[in-house]
Amino acid sequence: MPFAAHISVAKDTDQAIDEACAEIRRVLGDQVPDLTVVFVSHQHRQAFPTLAKRINELLPSKVQLGCAGEFIAGGDREIEQRHALSVWSAVLPDTELVPFHLTFEPTPDGAMTEGWPEDLASRDEARAVLLFGEPFSTPVDVVIARLEDDLPGIPLVGGMASGARNPGQNVLFFNSQMQVEGAVGVALFGGLKVSAIVSQGCRPIGDNYIVTKAQDNIVQELSGKPALIRLQELFGVLSERDQALMQTGPHLGIAINEYQEKFDIGDFLISNVVGADRNTGAIAIGAPVRIGQTVRFHVRDARTADEELKTLLERHQQGQPVTSGALLFSCNGRGTRLFGEPHHDTAAIQAAFGHIPLAGFFANGELGPVGRKNHIHGYTASVVCFE
Repeated sequence: MPFAAHISVAKDTDQAIDEACAEIRRVLGDQVPDLTVVFVSHQHRQAFPTLAKRINELLPSKVQLGCAGEFIAGGDREIEQRHALSVWSAVLPDTELVPFHLTFEPTPDGAMTEGWPEDLASRDEARAVLLFGEPFSTPVDVVIARLEDDLPGIPLVGGMASGARNPGQNVLFFNSQMQVEGAVGVALFGGLKVSAIVSQGCRPIGDNYIVTKAQDNIVQELSGKPALIRLQELFGVLSERDQALMQTGPHLGIAINEYQEKFDIGDFLISNVVGADRNTGAIAIGAPVRIGQTVRFHVRDARTADEELKTLLERHQQGQPVTSGALLFSCNGRGTRLFGEPHHDTAAIQAAFGHIPLAGFFANGELGPVGRKNHIHGYTASVVCFE
């Protein structure tokens, strides 16, 4: 087996580490992991300074990455508000791994990045970039833009560490070291195919519109009418269920490719509607929009999120190589907070792919591509599949 994973809920950190590493060594046999990924809950915070070193001693790997999370996933389980340590290892033949630790320094011209591998653009057969960031010190838009320059169209997957309310309390792991700021990652070149599934948990409603007037993130007109008027018109023809969902917070989906004839689940980048001006009829959303784009309003709830994730997993399986291992990055607003019961996302993945080695965490922002563009998301399940 080229992949192995184990999640431990032992309260004693040493016991949890021993348990996870022993199971991975048993599965991998004498194979040395190329990549090990570690996710740990804040209930183990006293051991954070030495945790990565301890795991690397028991499970030597060429590259080790990870972070702390509010909730931790592994196998078919999602552990919330309890002790949890999830460890995932991969043997990646013919794959070149380029690890990095990024730090950022604010300047008058924007954030200056230190630690970015300078030769990424010159390498062949890029597969994906895996990244974990500390949310208080990582300007994600800078990372996404830099990757677009160096490796256009290559998936950026991962998430922002979660579970802490103040700077300095989130932690990242980079090989044997703990880091408290910036971002850690690895770029993968050659070897196994890597792909991403991004489930934004939303369902399109109503008609498609063309943006006819807009500035930055302010949508002023949709198909010749004020955007707020379009939203009010739509509300009047919705079912009672969809009206209730709309009242909890509407979303606007921006078509990935406005030249498509038909649009369905997964064809839009979802952004929250964050405000409206009754005087002008404009609405504000959480992302920039431009004139000429196709947009559609969306709603989100547990049933919609369930259906969309399962639909996208099923689509991925059709005509794809068998997924042998996966990593999951879910929003910390999912889990029991959204579905009312635990283990939803992990169970859906295991049902679609069979029992595969899986690890992950619930993030404070999830990274993943929509179309061929990388984004930072909310309320999303981002899954990276190794095939």
